[in-house]
Amino acid sequence: MEKISLDAKGQNRLNILIRWAAELTRAGRQVPDYADLELIAHTKVVAVDGAGAHIVQAWEPTISWMLKQAAFGVGDPYLHLPEELLVPAGSEPEVAAIVQVEVTVEAVQIEEVQVEVSLAPSLDCVSVPVPAEAQAAEPKAVPVSRTPKWELAAIEQVHEAIKRYVKPLEALKARDANEGDTRMVVTDMLCEGLDYDKFKDLTTEYMVKQDFADYGVRIDKQMVAFIEVKRISQKLNERHLRQVLMYAVNEGVEWMVLTNGAVWQTYHLTGGLPVVVDLVFEVDLLGPAPLAEKTELMFLLHKEALKRRRIDEMWRHRAATEPGALLELILSEAMLDELRKEVRRRTGIATTAEALSEVIRTEIVDPKLLAKLFKA
Repeated sequence: MEKISLDAKGQNRLNILIRWAAELTRAGRQVPDYADLELIAHTKVVAVDGAGAHIVQAWEPTISWMLKQAAFGVGDPYLHLPEELLVPAGSEPEVAAIVQVEVTVEAVQIEEVQVEVSLAPSLDCVSVPVPAEAQAAEPKAVPVSRTPKWELAAIEQVHEAIKRYVKPLEALKARDANEGDTRMVVTDMLCEGLDYDKFKDLTTEYMVKQDFADYGVRIDKQMVAFIEVKRISQKLNERHLRQVLMYAVNEGVEWMVLTNGAVWQTYHLTGGLPVVVDLVFEVDLLGPAPLAEKTELMFLLHKEALKRRRIDEMWRHRAATEPGALLELILSEAMLDELRKEVRRRTGIATTAEALSEVIRTEIVDPKLLAKLFKA
């Protein structure tokens, strides 16, 4: 096997993976071997061939998460793994606790009953009619909710805050309030609805290279997000996104939020050349969507949820299924070859992958999407 040469960043990735593997080995877990970890650190692709492939695949979500954290300069990210990444994918969840309902019958008064016994008595032929009121209910097992207490509390906090701030937001919109007034309501929502401490967790007018972000958000003293606020009547657009993107790129911050108080857009930044920006979700607190749906999305911005990276699953799904990613997949050599075979099977007509690609590009796909995907 050809010797792998790692640069400084690659060596840092390998060191992180080795320390993580050592911790799990001491705990009795099966982890990828050194050669596989070294290859992952070199390629940044969590997939290998050979005997250890199934082990790597089982730990793929965990390793991918740690590599992303390492890319943003987080030291020893395995010490901060979300709960769901502490075990390999597909592991059996721990059995939920069961509360047994105890039923006592000592207080039940059973009246005198007649017992008829056959000439050849046996236990099976004894008939004991018991009054209905004396029949004790069968014990029932009541499953305990597996939703953590912190999550239930956070969801309730977000739910109540959205209900509470609908009228103030409507009033702001009715009088076309300025950005300063909008920011006051946003601050209240961040503190009362999403549980951030305005003194410890939020920094207003955070300076980034001679410019100022409206809010910098810290969790455990680490900057994790920038928030840009616009007046409530202003429609959020790409120019606003470029503004907050500049802050995030310069500071190495992963999450960006645009809001006008009513509409909240959350974006994820993946570093690299070029950087990749994904819209993870958008919610309009004054829109027609059900309150439960708004709560579910805003919960992802709650301090405790963001700390535990509950938003990551939604981000990965959106990134994998956004139009550009799907188009790139469709135009891949493997997919075009499968499409060519299917055309032949259905119609008997032989064609080429190049011809199919041309039809897809020129007659099916939106030219703007093509330009965005294949721009220089």
